[in-house]
Amino acid sequence: MLKNTTQTYGSVSKCLHWVIALFIIGMFALGLWMVDLSYYDSWYVKAPHYHKSIGMLLGAAMAFRLIWRWANPKPKHIVSHKPWEVTLASTVHGVLYLLVFGIIATGYLIPTADGRGIDVFNWFTVPAIGTLMENQEDIAGDVHYWLAMFLIGLVILHALAAIKHHVLDKDATLKRML
Repeated sequence: MLKNTTQTYGSVSKCLHWVIALFIIGMFALGLWMVDLSYYDSWYVKAPHYHKSIGMLLGAAMAFRLIWRWANPKPKHIVSHKPWEVTLASTVHGVLYLLVFGIIATGYLIPTADGRGIDVFNWFTVPAIGTLMENQEDIAGDVHYWLAMFLIGLVILHALAAIKHHVLDKDATLKRML
């Protein structure tokens, strides 16, 4: 089943969830690794190119995911979930979306501050909108870093909550996304 039902997530939602999760974790690791590369490292130019290219494609995937989420029914909450768990889960999911889009936006502002677009795997170029503020590259870089740190922390809590539901509560929360 491709689409969601009121009981479970469809295969498109599941695939988007796990592929985007893997790419976010990979992008975080790549970002941390590449900032320590020296000018003479063979990956000094390649790593940022891959990071920016994947980031732009991740932005498109996230936009599609958001549209898919709005166009499909959301599975009902499991009856054993407490009201505070339902509220917290909804809040965390909203914050996860905001963080990812914030990271993509600030990631876009870093290399485009000088007016050059972003070449996505040399397939096409995402045009630059130019400089929006003084020291755009530095400010966007700092915000990008801290949003990524907060995102990874929240992803870890999200994963721990899913494991808690599966192991301790023995409910179907995790199974619905597998």
